[in-house]
Amino acid sequence: MLWRILALSGVGCVALLAAIGGTWLFLLPGSPARETAPAISKDETEATLAALRPPKRERPLIAVVGINDMSETTDYLMPYGILARADVADVLTLGTQPGPVALYPALKVQPHATTAEFDALHPSGADYVIVPAMSREDDAVALQWIKSQAGKSAIIIGVCVGAKVVANTGLLDGRQATTHWYSVRDLQKHSAIRYVADRRLVVDRGVATTTGITASMPMALILVEAIAGRAKAEAVARDIGLAQWDARHRSEAFQFTRPFALTAITNTLAFWNREQLGIALTPGIDEVSLALIADAWSRTYRSRALTFATTAEAQTSRGGLRILPDKVAADWPAKLTPPPAADLPPTCRRRERWIRRCTPSMRVTGRARPTSSRCSSNTRDNGTPVRRLQQPTHRICAERRYGVARCHAPFRKPSPVMSPGFWSLAKV
Repeated sequence: MLWRILALSGVGCVALLAAIGGTWLFLLPGSPARETAPAISKDETEATLAALRPPKRERPLIAVVGINDMSETTDYLMPYGILARADVADVLTLGTQPGPVALYPALKVQPHATTAEFDALHPSGADYVIVPAMSREDDAVALQWIKSQAGKSAIIIGVCVGAKVVANTGLLDGRQATTHWYSVRDLQKHSAIRYVADRRLVVDRGVATTTGITASMPMALILVEAIAGRAKAEAVARDIGLAQWDARHRSEAFQFTRPFALTAITNTLAFWNREQLGIALTPGIDEVSLALIADAWSRTYRSRALTFATTAEAQTSRGGLRILPDKVAADWPAKLTPPPAADLPPTCRRRERWIRRCTPSMRVTGRARPTSSRCSSNTRDNGTPVRRLQQPTHRICAERRYGVARCHAPFRKPSPVMSPGFWSLAKV
């Protein structure tokens, strides 16, 4: 008799939890309508550029700072890669402590220096300090160093949730700011900070903030334009595949939706289907492409991207950053290797419902069709035809958890999906 009572109680609890979960899912909004964000006025654009002019040096010094235990992959690597590619400034990556900087959710790099070493080499400070999202937003060393750089007239740029790190320094008090959409409420807890919607970059008296992770790309291009002019920014934009890089943004398009939740729950529950994808780490690898690929495949809730090389030694990237391999291996199983950027066809899949993890054999023009059970649902692909872009280019479809994708062309033309995107609960 007792076991029946226990069994019925268990079934009742499961039913109650299912009812609560179902109600919660039902009450979540559906996918937001796709609309284009209104263009930014010329006056506002010029004011933004003027506010970001180099404050001290003709050839600026830019520091990308992170804590050693988990700084965000794309926030840290993409600004570095774009600015190093532009070659309009001296760009250094920093850690708060000696040793490698572990990035989240993937990659590990050996920074150029620690914050203490930087101070010894550059006592007058940097011209710009880029602050990524960090696993600890109250790290005392990071906060003190950022604040000290601001005191030396550096322009501080908080990327994505890096805005919360900057907020914790007190530098955003009395200023306007933005951040990753999921952290807006946290930012608004600071009563002295005025949140600005519908802008993916906000600059206010020497402190800039951006929306979600891929916003570091247009931010970096705006910085290139502020330093070296429009023509230089256009040239770099063509290289990395960004159509436009002003501050336009539609904040209401980014929210926690029902498709988001279903994707996350479904993929998390599929515990039996976990994969480790291998990315070959080679000398001269492009930082922007690597960051997008590694970050995207590590956020499917079913896979994790690892780098591998034939030796344990760090490999030097295109921009001179030393990247450490996760594994020592001569090769990786083909089915567990993401398509390299150079091999992708001139199309970009604009994913819609799932974060679909596909094998290289699925790279086809037309309808996205699974070729095996290895194609796990994880990047919104509702069976609609592949969207062919106007420009012939090799594209990386970098997919992000919760069903929002951004398509990136690291070597050629623009992608219309690049601008508003979301990652790590992100918005661009």
